[in-house]
Amino acid sequence: MADYYLYFKFLHYIFFISWMAMLFYQPRLYVYHAENIHNPEYVKVVEVMEYKMYKYIGYPALIGSFATGALILLAMPDLLKTGHIHLKLMIVILMAAYHFHLGSYMKQLKNKTCKRDGMFFRAYNEVPTVCMLVIIWIMIVNPF
Repeated sequence: MADYYLYFKFLHYIFFISWMAMLFYQPRLYVYHAENIHNPEYVKVVEVMEYKMYKYIGYPALIGSFATGALILLAMPDLLKTGHIHLKLMIVILMAAYHFHLGSYMKQLKNKTCKRDGMFFRAYNEVPTVCMLVIIWIMIVNPF
C-alpha cells in the first residue's frame, strides 16, 4: 500500500478542501437565514442551499476525508508514531463534531427554533478557519 501513498494523499487533499469549503460556507448561509427570517421567500431559497451544501457536498467530503486519511495511515503506519499526527487527528475529530453541530443548527433554523442570530453565526464561522490553520501548520512546519 505504500506505493499508493501519494495517490491517497492527493485524494485526501481534494476531499479536505471540499469539506473545508462546506464548513466555511454553511455558517454563512445560516447568517443569511437568521438575518432574513421574516422574508419567507428568501428563507426558502437559503434552506435549499443549506440542505444541498450539507448533504451533497459536506457528507461526501467528510466521508472521503476520513476514508483517504485512513488509507494514508494504512499505507504509512509509522505516521502514528509521530506526535503531530495525534494533534491533527484530535482537531479533525473536533471538526467532525462541528460539522454535525452545523446539521443541528440547520434543523433548528428550518423548524424556527434556533435562538442564534447572524452575529453568532459570523463568529461561529471562524472555528473551521482556526482548525484548518492549525492542521496546515502541523503538516508543513511539523513542530514535534
